[in-house]
Amino acid sequence: MTENKAALVTGGATRVGRFFATHLAKRGYDIALHYNSSEGPAAEAAAEIRALGRQCETIRCDFRQGDVENLIPQARSRFPHLSLLVNSASAYTPAEIVDTDLAMLQEQFAINFFAPFLLTKAFARAVSAGEVVNILDNKIVYQQHAYAAYLLSKKAFSEFTRMAAVELAPAIRVNAIAPGVILPAEVRTSDYLEWRRDGIPLKRQGAIEELGQALDYLLENRFATGQTLFVDGGESINIVGRHSENYPGHRS
Repeated sequence: MTENKAALVTGGATRVGRFFATHLAKRGYDIALHYNSSEGPAAEAAAEIRALGRQCETIRCDFRQGDVENLIPQARSRFPHLSLLVNSASAYTPAEIVDTDLAMLQEQFAINFFAPFLLTKAFARAVSAGEVVNILDNKIVYQQHAYAAYLLSKKAFSEFTRMAAVELAPAIRVNAIAPGVILPAEVRTSDYLEWRRDGIPLKRQGAIEELGQALDYLLENRFATGQTLFVDGGESINIVGRHSENYPGHRS
């Protein structure tokens, strides 16, 4: 063991989680890579990380029913130098409030809030010092009721970031990243993406590497805790609201 750095990345087999896992490997971290059903992609991600000269161990856990907290001792048994937890795993199911049942609420909260809550608790008990980075969504500033259960779980996760930062300081710093239009679902059409870009002040889609820059900042700035970096081109602040001067019947 030549480096005293290792990270547990949840949801590390695909999409944003996989990017964070490989990005951290390039920074010199050994990786405990969590996955649920993506066994093939997890193996591919592990091979990619090992090709970068770092160690990687894949760990399966279903956050809906698995022993979530046991992920931390599993990761530390392989990497005693574990010092970073990236809570990236997420579930995304659209539904209005009136169409949301208990099962959907339980699933969305189990994956998006309960699991990272319990993992952070177990991480804080297991390590003497370290960092937690939570992956949120820039939708947390909106009231998009079409994603009621998902968005409420992410809003709770956002508040948890600040609360945990206070409780776990000074030994553990807890921060978050809230991505915008960076890695949209493959089913999104070009017309839809153009419409989304038009609502972004910077008028463009983000690059995945810009999430890596955000992560680098949170890891390197030792005076930052309880913070959420919105990496969304200003989309989340592009809310003017209604007032007398933009009222359609206003007379100048």
